[in-house]
Amino acid sequence: MTEWWRGGVIYQVYPRSFQDSNGDGVGDLPGIIRRLDHIASLGVDCIWLSPITRSPQADMGYDVSDYRDVDPLFGSLHDFDSLVEQAHARGLKVIMDQVVSHTSDLHPWFQESRLNRTNMRADWYVWADPLPDGSPPNNWPAVFGGRAWEWNPTRGQYYLHNFLASQPDLNFHNPDVQQAVLDVMRFWLERGIDGFRLDTVNYYFHDKKLRSNPPNKKDEHLPYAVNPYDMQEHKYSKSQPENLDFLKRVRTLLNDYPGATSVGEVGDSHKSVELMAEYTSGGDTLHMCYGFDFLGHDFTALHFRERIETFFKVGPDGWPCWSFSNHDVPRHMTRWAKHSASQAELARQSAALVLSLKGSVCLYQGEELGLPETDLLFEELTDPRGIRFWPEDKGRDGCRTPMPWDQGEAPNGFTTGTPWLPVKPAQSALNVAGQNVDENSTLAFYRQALAWRKQHPALLDGDIAFHKLDEPVLAYTRSQGNDALLCVFNLSADPQELTATGLLDGTALESVSQNAALDGDTLTLGANGYAFVALPAGRPVKLRLK
Repeated sequence: MTEWWRGGVIYQVYPRSFQDSNGDGVGDLPGIIRRLDHIASLGVDCIWLSPITRSPQADMGYDVSDYRDVDPLFGSLHDFDSLVEQAHARGLKVIMDQVVSHTSDLHPWFQESRLNRTNMRADWYVWADPLPDGSPPNNWPAVFGGRAWEWNPTRGQYYLHNFLASQPDLNFHNPDVQQAVLDVMRFWLERGIDGFRLDTVNYYFHDKKLRSNPPNKKDEHLPYAVNPYDMQEHKYSKSQPENLDFLKRVRTLLNDYPGATSVGEVGDSHKSVELMAEYTSGGDTLHMCYGFDFLGHDFTALHFRERIETFFKVGPDGWPCWSFSNHDVPRHMTRWAKHSASQAELARQSAALVLSLKGSVCLYQGEELGLPETDLLFEELTDPRGIRFWPEDKGRDGCRTPMPWDQGEAPNGFTTGTPWLPVKPAQSALNVAGQNVDENSTLAFYRQALAWRKQHPALLDGDIAFHKLDEPVLAYTRSQGNDALLCVFNLSADPQELTATGLLDGTALESVSQNAALDGDTLTLGANGYAFVALPAGRPVKLRLK
């Protein structure tokens, strides 16, 4: 099935923190192979591997020094081939991170480019002359703090780095760079990979004229932001129109490998959903995109409804990939905790919600355990962002701590050595082994919900129609052919009661419903309760809050 990705569920593995096989405290590819049965048992369709290519690890692998080799920290190309083979044997696809908006400054391409202005790769990165006073060419900031320009005295020019100074940006206006990137992708496709997660996909192109960005007019970032990056509207430093033509070249390449797919990460605070739709519309660009709209603190019916409706209004034939947690943001169990009186109830509700939205789904490792964010001390941090902006921004280490596998003391079977990040008691208590033998655990629910999702075509590729209700109730109908489901969520810890007119007599709730009761036309939702109701095709149902 070449469109397995449409409505598919992707499980993100952060290799450093999944399973260590050699006692060095860092997860690796043999460790992932050891735990493939756990991933397969969930009922997901695909594994996404965060960066495993050779890197000095200044940004935990998102600074690549060799695109065609596995970093020895994680294993070898042989280990990679074995992982893909054994995943396929279990019915799992494998996609991998491609970090091609920038490289490491140790990459041979940059080492050559920085030498002078006349070498073969002189124009492979974004170089610019200083202003007359010696300052950078414009006001663009870096995501990780400071200016996005670093001075190179050998060339007498600045180079652009949207992230760390050791992560110079490639110049995608150069067709040779585009071809080199496509050649890298082909290398991995030939090794059997099933596609790519494209890191910072809207950062590929910059404004050729290097115009300065305007200030951000969004009130929440003014007049002060923890990170000055948030004080600009990044009109010229990313999300340029030329990006679409390159994404079409990526799609053309992937079309040579039936079943291969792409999911782009869109990082933009102003038009994330619009770019997601644009980048996946028409059938000739990316297959899927995700943004950060559901990776923040907003947990309201209005927010979920508006973002999804906007996506399909802008790109009716586009396709989103929704996620609530990943390696870049605090885990949603902590972000949304104030909206629930029970971690277990919030874990189930969030799973049921993301698995019933229109689009594909990405689950982050540990999400199936209900893991909260890890509370770390400053001296335990490794993330350059957290170290720079502590304590207002504690960085990304809190969501990257190792998976707790075994019962007992930390690090719970993750390693026989000292883990690169600590496993704290809150995470240790939610270990896989303990939840495996508890039929009421969060892990058991994820398996149940994922199996149930596959039984309903409406949830995989069906339409979505929202019911306009007041907060805190979110409701929509998913439908495809003769399969239709009413989905109702109470996004609060306070009970809610609704009237549902149009249901057939004897209608019952689906088994995955939680804290919900249906008595005639009265639907009662307890704290973080939700209900799924199978509907006869074409039968209208009206909801009203009592």
